[in-house]
Amino acid sequence: MLDAKSTELVKKLLKEYYSKAGDLSPRSIDRREFGFGDFERKIAYRHMAFRDWKALKTYLSNDAPPFVSVSSAHYQHPDGRPMENKNRIGAELVFDLDANDLNLPCSKTHGGSWVCDICLNAVKSETHKLIEDFLVPDFGFSEDEIEVNFSGNRGYHIHINNDIVFGMDSDERKAISNYISANGIEMQSFFPTLGMKGKKLEGPKPADYGWGGKLARGVIKALNTGVGELTSLGIDRPTASLLFRKRAEVILGITTGNWDKINIPKKAELWSKVLSSIAIQQSDSIDKNVSTDVHKLLRLPDTIHGDTGLIAKKLKSVSDLTKFDPMSEAVAFTKGVAKVRIAGSPKFEIAGQSYGPFEKTDAELELPAAIYLILKRSAILV
Repeated sequence: MLDAKSTELVKKLLKEYYSKAGDLSPRSIDRREFGFGDFERKIAYRHMAFRDWKALKTYLSNDAPPFVSVSSAHYQHPDGRPMENKNRIGAELVFDLDANDLNLPCSKTHGGSWVCDICLNAVKSETHKLIEDFLVPDFGFSEDEIEVNFSGNRGYHIHINNDIVFGMDSDERKAISNYISANGIEMQSFFPTLGMKGKKLEGPKPADYGWGGKLARGVIKALNTGVGELTSLGIDRPTASLLFRKRAEVILGITTGNWDKINIPKKAELWSKVLSSIAIQQSDSIDKNVSTDVHKLLRLPDTIHGDTGLIAKKLKSVSDLTKFDPMSEAVAFTKGVAKVRIAGSPKFEIAGQSYGPFEKTDAELELPAAIYLILKRSAILV
């Protein structure tokens, strides 16, 4: 729980931010449900509606909520209660990718509530993979239909604005989830001679559509990269070393559909592991967001995240994701310093500067770092 002085400072900064903000309203704002959080709960109350940006801005400027969330669904009566009285019209397809779901080794060092460059780069890589390996080539979404915004903390939100998707029911969304996560895929469909004695292992070619081609291209890419890339796909090191040494033969074979150029034990198990590695690593998270919870509320783009003081920044285009640095480009409060009493924190970077690690000390810090520590509950205002 934030102390009174820290709460007063943050609320003041939030009011200033929203009073100066341009139009942050989502499309069809009058059909959206809004939810707001306090410093203890990300959504403390919901079932609220606003007719336009002017009404929403007045609310944000006056109340300065630490969290602002909005529905991906559109409703006839967005403030109706209970949920069935809202009369859902349709819903965007939304993906919520979070570094915590990747179970990265670095989280054991800095804890789940903090992020480092490894975390942010890993979740960015997963976001790229979802867009470039699935949403665009396999589902045919154009980049104009895809919106990406930083979550304000540990990941990214992807919104698909497409008329067909808008009207999809839960079963259709579940099918998308299953495809991206490689759930229910039978290896026999790619390798028809798998398990047949005396038969060479016939498999997919790089030009094949869907998961077959994706598997072939993924293996070829790993073969051209090195042993480390092969082991990252779940292949044990001795087998990875063998594949890499014989890569010219193996690649030629895959290109022609012959996956039996060299002898590999337990082929079905091996390629199943590779298939799972090529799939998006956040299968459970994607399944929940795509298929079951069309009533989910997500951070309204370009609003402040109450656990970091960072902006849930909306990117201008998908291509901007590559160079985007959230710890510098999503900083909301940049001017000033604050003296804080720090209980402790790992090393972190924000607004182009490195801080910490800290342990039981008082320090005068630039405002971005001070607010970050305060909202992480690691410091209080002196």
